[in-house]
Amino acid sequence: MLSLEQVKQSLERAGQAHVLQFWPELSGLERDAFLQDLSQLDLQRLREHCEGAARAAAAPPGSLDRHIEPVPPESIGSVRRSGSKALTEWEHEGLLQISQNRVGVLLLAGGQGTRLGVQYPKGMYNVGLPSSKTLYQIQAERIHKIQQLADRKYGSKSTVPWYIMTSEFTLAPTEKFFKENHYFGMEPSNIVMFEQRMIPAVTFDGKVILQGKGKLAMAPDGNGGLYQALVDNKVLEDMKTRGVEYLHVYCVDNILVKMADPVFIGFCVSKGADCGAKVVEKACPAEPVGVVCRVRGVSQVVEYSEIQPETAELRGPGGGLVYSAGNICNHFFTRAFLQDVAEKFEGQLKQHVALKKVPFVDSCGNQVKPIKPNGIKMEKFVFDVFPFSRNFVAFEVVREDEFSPLKNAGGAATDTPTTARASLLTQHLRWAAAAGAALCDEHGNTLPAPSASAGDTAPAQWEISPLVSYFGEGLEMLKGRTLQTPLILDEEKAKELRAQQHLCEK
Repeated sequence: MLSLEQVKQSLERAGQAHVLQFWPELSGLERDAFLQDLSQLDLQRLREHCEGAARAAAAPPGSLDRHIEPVPPESIGSVRRSGSKALTEWEHEGLLQISQNRVGVLLLAGGQGTRLGVQYPKGMYNVGLPSSKTLYQIQAERIHKIQQLADRKYGSKSTVPWYIMTSEFTLAPTEKFFKENHYFGMEPSNIVMFEQRMIPAVTFDGKVILQGKGKLAMAPDGNGGLYQALVDNKVLEDMKTRGVEYLHVYCVDNILVKMADPVFIGFCVSKGADCGAKVVEKACPAEPVGVVCRVRGVSQVVEYSEIQPETAELRGPGGGLVYSAGNICNHFFTRAFLQDVAEKFEGQLKQHVALKKVPFVDSCGNQVKPIKPNGIKMEKFVFDVFPFSRNFVAFEVVREDEFSPLKNAGGAATDTPTTARASLLTQHLRWAAAAGAALCDEHGNTLPAPSASAGDTAPAQWEISPLVSYFGEGLEMLKGRTLQTPLILDEEKAKELRAQQHLCEK
């Protein structure tokens, strides 16, 4: 830990001496804790960070419209438009890589569930499924299942390690939650949790904000903090030791995420890509999602706010949006590419400005909760590395099958526990119907076939455990059956139905 004199000198050089203004009022324990926090800051880069934040906040937005173009067709795969032969080949390739222990998954889990109205990590949230499973449990079980599918196909004993990036706020509760739930049946050594860095929030004129008399206002450095965190926590070394060559990176809040999706991985590997992004077709020109495209010939994500409405509304000869590739924070990286980013490009990542209402103490030491934005939190985004890729690809998937984020508390228009739950249960109903099952409600009334249209609410409480089916496969035992809801098709129930089917066949 640095001495008080060393910290003072560093703060003065950075133009941030004001953070010690209440030092005489702190107790001994408070001084020790504050000095520890200040010592952990990158004080040499503090001036650069604060000045950069002030410049970025003051800079006028630039117009990218005349420089953008869609991702070229040869760099795009699609669940809907690619042939069944290609899709099968990609799936086999992905399962092969999984069977050889060359695939890992990395979860961006830094966020708390504040917008959901809870103070714990989002992954611990229960959206109200019949099984009461949390997002973490659903994802763990999908990892189990994809390992099992790869092992069955190739006679292997595979492991897909699960890397989980947390923040300072979410690491301890996440570790505790996994331990209490016995790691959801996974080997603890195959779950690697690590923290991203925290950086100070600053005022519009570049001064670090004091949250308390002996506490800086700190925030995670965005999901793009991943690349520094991989180095800080020796995660790339862990991947190399395990033989992991390909990484599937995703956000915690997508209830439909396909862990280590073999089709996506197989597509990227077959194309020789070092970097890839799953996309969904935008629902409308004004949908507030970033667009995967090219700017001046370089692949990147352009935020919806950076494109003029007339450009967002452009349509091609077939009537579809020209800029339709909506980013869903679901990515493929090779380990070699991540190593390159860590060694050569991390310092070049774009800093994004987020204007926030940051609680602070005023010059008299009074606690203030601002009613309008008073500070800048700088963030890096995980997709900011796309421009450094030598071979970038995009893979379009069906929104209703693969993307339903959980962002807002109940009562909001979109992305709530209700919409997430409905997306999953409706998907499971479609799987059951496709397998040949007839569904009826608790009164014996036949239910209509579920629609895949966006916004549908689930017509019945019918849930299929990921341990039974990863993506609708393995449900042959449902053919010709009439099933009454509510029903949870877990491993025990599936085993019972298979036994019944076997007796009937005899």
